[in-house]
Amino acid sequence: MRKGFIENGVKEAGRYMTNNKKTKISAEPGKQEIVITREFDAPRELVFKAFTDPELYVQWLGPRGFTMKLEVFEPKNGGKWRYIHKDQDGNEYAFHGVYHEVTSPERIIGTFEFEGLQEKGHVMLETARFEALPGNRTRLTSQAVFQSVEDRDSELQSDMEKGVNDSYERLDELLEKLVKESK
Repeated sequence: MRKGFIENGVKEAGRYMTNNKKTKISAEPGKQEIVITREFDAPRELVFKAFTDPELYVQWLGPRGFTMKLEVFEPKNGGKWRYIHKDQDGNEYAFHGVYHEVTSPERIIGTFEFEGLQEKGHVMLETARFEALPGNRTRLTSQAVFQSVEDRDSELQSDMEKGVNDSYERLDELLEKLVKESK
């Protein structure tokens, strides 16, 4: 584990939490989940749209400096998705899953799997909840449940934290632009 990673009995992504505007990543010891919370200065419907509109989705998801290719994107109950991130050196990272429930503008439930692991089948179930806040703001709470604590811990030790923070910063920038354009 990284130094400073355990705080108040909860594992937290400390370095990014303190430097990041609104993102909190937490994982309780011994549990199979990661909970990510972020607030956005945009209405719930617009934040939800950024998760379900392919033209918006590719503009914010993934680390800075990576490109994203959507191969399949069906944000509906039972729909599939698959995308590939490509870094500046040409390395590709593919991910896929299935949408179990897409309830606008409240919730998205689906699976997530990184295709780059030698052993297949390390699937995560993720629930994203979009909560309207006063002042046309939104709280996004994402709960990811892994098949084992080991899978969860491997995710925490990967570059997931950077990817989440980069993605949400890029989403913040996109939402700010969209809100300005709508005025």
